[in-house]
Amino acid sequence: MSEWVNVKAADGHELSAYVAKPEGEPIGALIVVQEIFGVNASIRSVADSYAKDGFLAIAPAIFDRFERGLELTYEGEDLKKAFDLYGKLNPDTQLLDIAAAYEHVKGAGKGVAVLGFCYGGLMSWVSATRAEAHKMQLDCCVGYYAGGIGKVAAEEPTCPVLLHFGAEDSHIGSDQIDAVRNAHPEVEIFLYEGAGHAFANHARTDYKAEAAKLARERSLEFLKEHVA
Repeated sequence: MSEWVNVKAADGHELSAYVAKPEGEPIGALIVVQEIFGVNASIRSVADSYAKDGFLAIAPAIFDRFERGLELTYEGEDLKKAFDLYGKLNPDTQLLDIAAAYEHVKGAGKGVAVLGFCYGGLMSWVSATRAEAHKMQLDCCVGYYAGGIGKVAAEEPTCPVLLHFGAEDSHIGSDQIDAVRNAHPEVEIFLYEGAGHAFANHARTDYKAEAAKLARERSLEFLKEHVA
């Protein structure tokens, strides 16, 4: 089952969020954070898939601060618009939206986690490091190809973190990954040979089925260990 709901951030901003519900009682809650293309079909499918695994999944529409109901494709004018909006994003502001989603699902099952892709992967990392400032008690966080993570690698996570990167990612240099490794040897980091950026998104040209499958298996195991 799925539905759209409205949630309110601490600064008064109201945003929409896609909620996917499991058939039975949730084993835990999962906040799914979008790429820079909105809560589109790909992100909704991620939420739906984890709902089938027993999680109550919620994907907050962080672009609602600029334009409500925005769903973008990965090419042409949509791609240009996505990067224009990317320039307006501020992790501290988007954390307000993630915290609003957290308030909506906390108490479902045993715990709450954040999982994100690209910009959402970065937001998953800063959710782990800044959760307490936003009154979130997160049990773990998962980030896929977290762009810009090198700039905040020194921040201290307050929960276990799992990170996935394509070894051939042209957007994220090895220096960013090494920055996290050096600052936090306890953080689980997986590199996928032959995979580029967005390798886990089946709707994008960089999709690598084998790498996506393995990363999904690892993520689910990690989530069940720490959340369920």
